[in-house]
Amino acid sequence: MSAAQDVFFVAVTLAIALGVSVASVGFFRKVTLPRPAVGVFNGNDMIIMMGFVIALPFFYLALPDWLLPFVLGLTLAGGLSVAYGTVVRRGSLRWALIACLMAADWLAARGAEDDPTHALPYWLINSVVILLMAVGAANLNTQGGLKLRDVSRFALALAAYDLFFATVVPLTQKLFGAVQGYAFAPSAGVRIGEFGAVVGMGDLLVYALFTTVAYKAYGRRGLTLSLCLVATFGALAPTLTPITIEAVTGHLPEIVPAQIFFGPAAFVGYLVLRRSGPERRMVDVRPPARPAPDREEPQTATSGVRA
Repeated sequence: MSAAQDVFFVAVTLAIALGVSVASVGFFRKVTLPRPAVGVFNGNDMIIMMGFVIALPFFYLALPDWLLPFVLGLTLAGGLSVAYGTVVRRGSLRWALIACLMAADWLAARGAEDDPTHALPYWLINSVVILLMAVGAANLNTQGGLKLRDVSRFALALAAYDLFFATVVPLTQKLFGAVQGYAFAPSAGVRIGEFGAVVGMGDLLVYALFTTVAYKAYGRRGLTLSLCLVATFGALAPTLTPITIEAVTGHLPEIVPAQIFFGPAAFVGYLVLRRSGPERRMVDVRPPARPAPDREEPQTATSGVRA
């Protein structure tokens, strides 16, 4: 890559990684989601999520090309409806907005297929869909009571997963190549001619989730540390490493998974924050509203004589 491409690659990746993290914390501060009816999210839910992470790539790759966009679109639409039910309470309006967003993504993808010079609208619209999904999913888990301990372990497990499926079994490369260019591709980024930078939805979810839970658990201290980790190990390290390898060896790696850098850093970040005290719970951050005291009805004087 040229120097200009390198700068574009690093700048866009950094902006997207920090943008989704800050947006998720902003959503957490402004919007209160309903508490889950099945109790708080915990480490067991992270194990289930890890199972989905392992199984979904095989499922997506097994689907016919014509069916894959529909499955991705239905998954995203359902997730957006659940995550933003509090923001747009009227169901018919919420689904109408989601349908418009999905239709715009679909039409933009078709336009990019017909004329690659029109790819920018597709990437912008698709990125909005994926970023909204990452922010919503991160807040569903955070406000559901997920602890930073469990998030950091999940990030560490993802690091091992990404390392294995990017080096030993090239599943990540196959999945990335299979979904790119389709409507509802699970990634956010920008491609303009020879300039391009793309971040997977899984990575964005981990950044948003870790940052938001760290803010919930440790306030400003957690927010500052998590944003530094996202910037350094979620954006800069994964983008500068292939550039450095190419400069030294002349060979550009096909893929460098971001989680092999961010996962261990997130776990160490949790250990550092844990030294400052126990994690705050949702009830500590946002106590439930107390019912207003009953007002006594003013008593009126009566004559004591019945009519």
